[in-house]
Amino acid sequence: MPSLLPLSIPLTAVSVGKPQQLGSPDAPNPLARKWVTAIRKTAVTEPLWLDALNLTGDGQANLKAHGGPDQALCVYPGTHYSYWSERVDQPLLPGSFGENLTLAGSCTEQDVCLGDVFQWGEAQIQISQPRSPCFQLGLRWQLPLLPKWLQDSGFTGWYMRVLQPGRVSAHDTLELIERPYPEWTVARANSVKYELREDLALSAALPACPALGHLWRQKMLGRTSGTLPLYDDANRLEGLTAG
Repeated sequence: MPSLLPLSIPLTAVSVGKPQQLGSPDAPNPLARKWVTAIRKTAVTEPLWLDALNLTGDGQANLKAHGGPDQALCVYPGTHYSYWSERVDQPLLPGSFGENLTLAGSCTEQDVCLGDVFQWGEAQIQISQPRSPCFQLGLRWQLPLLPKWLQDSGFTGWYMRVLQPGRVSAHDTLELIERPYPEWTVARANSVKYELREDLALSAALPACPALGHLWRQKMLGRTSGTLPLYDDANRLEGLTAG
């Protein structure tokens, strides 16, 4: 169980981006076909306004799978980047995984919990759920197995909701001010969803955490009720790269 206070996390970068069209509609390679995405982000240093859904200048292309109050911010630990740069054999810069906040230091999924509330500049933000890596990461880097690699590694990052809008910047640190559910690290939530699928008691305990995001809660409740299969990742992980 991670320690409570103090926890102060500096940022390497804050990145934003609007949806744009990439690829070609008649490309024979599925990885090169036309798609619309906001996964390409640009780092910004000036202060931005953070509202309940987005940072100024940010957006999502597929609002059924991305965005909404539980996914206002995507966060990724910068300490993972050396591992991924070596694995994919190319340099990866902050924002390479489409995250808004790239963390400096050694903070990872093991060190933060669902429901953690942070002060960031004028805003207050709360961890809602781990990120579920999707096929768009594979398209972005022309590596169809990359989303599965992230999922299997547990190096997924996480999403945050906005409790209090405000002006924020890359120069502001994330200051932990509340930890209501220390038993639910982001790493443990990932483990329940992906490694311990057949432990239905744990699958039922996770959605009982009040801070868990709506989409993850639906998924876990579907698993325990039998309305969703235990292994249902293929479409999310492969998507347009399948076939």
